[in-house]
Amino acid sequence: MTDSDPEEFGFLEPEEAAGPGDEWEEIDVTDTEADRIARQRDREFSQFRERLKDADQFKVEQSVFDDATFAAIYKLVQDGHVDAFGGPISTGKEANVYEALGNEDGHDRDVAIKIYRINASNFRQMREYLEGDPRFEGLGSDKKQVVLAWTQKEYANLMRARQAGVRVPEPIAVERNVLVMELVGLVEERARRLVEVDVENPQTAYEVVREYMRRLYAAGLVHGDLSEYNMIIHNGELVVIDLGQAVTVHHPNAEEFLRRDCRNVAGFFGRQGLERDWRDLHEFVTEVEPDPGGTPDGPDGPDPTGDSDT
Repeated sequence: MTDSDPEEFGFLEPEEAAGPGDEWEEIDVTDTEADRIARQRDREFSQFRERLKDADQFKVEQSVFDDATFAAIYKLVQDGHVDAFGGPISTGKEANVYEALGNEDGHDRDVAIKIYRINASNFRQMREYLEGDPRFEGLGSDKKQVVLAWTQKEYANLMRARQAGVRVPEPIAVERNVLVMELVGLVEERARRLVEVDVENPQTAYEVVREYMRRLYAAGLVHGDLSEYNMIIHNGELVVIDLGQAVTVHHPNAEEFLRRDCRNVAGFFGRQGLERDWRDLHEFVTEVEPDPGGTPDGPDGPDPTGDSDT
C-alpha cells in the first residue's frame, strides 16, 4: 500500500450538510430549563433527585452534583433521551461517564452520559483552550459558565467532526453540564484505546488517522490533544474521542496544538515500526485550506487496523 492510495482506507462518508458550523457563533451559557427546574423544585423533580442520589452509581457524587445537574439529567429523561441508568464507565477529576439506556425511533439504544463536575473541573487547564476563542469572549473567570460552555463546545465539536466524515461518538443531546452521546462498546466489552491494541497493519491505521486529522482541519477544527490515548478501536473501527478541548483554526494556539498532535501521532506510529516525520504529517493535514462552508470527500474501505478481532 502506498501513502497515496486512499481507496484502501476504512472511512465514513461525510454527511450531506450545509457546513460544519459558524466559526464565530456565540455559545449561550445563560440559565437553561434545568436551572428553572432546580429552582422550582416541584414534587416530581424532588422525588427523581432523591431516587438518583440513592442509586449506588451516584452515591459518591452527592458532594459534587448540584441540584441543577440533577435537574439537567431529569430534563434529558423527560425529553426521551435517557430511559435508565447503568454503572460508571469512567471517573475523572473533570467528568464522569455513565452507561445508560436511551431511545431512538422507538428502539432501545445504549448511550453514554458524560457529566462535567462544575466544582471540580480543572479551570486553569480549560483556559488554555478557551482563551482567544471568540465563542468564549465575555465568560471571564466564572467557573460555572466556563464548564457549561465547555460541555456545549464538546457537543458542537462532535457534530462538526461527524459532518466532516470523522468517526466520533454520535452526539445526541446536551443540557447544561450533561452530554449524551453514542456509547462505543459496552462496559463488559470495553472499546480499547489505540495504545492497548496490537496494530497488525500500522500503515493503514496511520493513513486513517492522518486523513481524519485532515478532515478535522478542513472542517475548521484542530483536536488539540490527539494521541494513542484519545483514539479507540471497536468492531474494526477507529474512533476519535475527547473533542471537548478541540479548537477552531482561528484560535491563536491552533498551530501549536496541531504541531503537538502531529508529533504525538508520528511518535506513536514510530514506536509501531512505521517511521514518519511529523512535519510531513503536518503538511498533509494542512494541504487543504480550512473551509467552514463545506466538508471533504472520502471513500469507503476495509477495517482500518487490519485486526478484525479488535
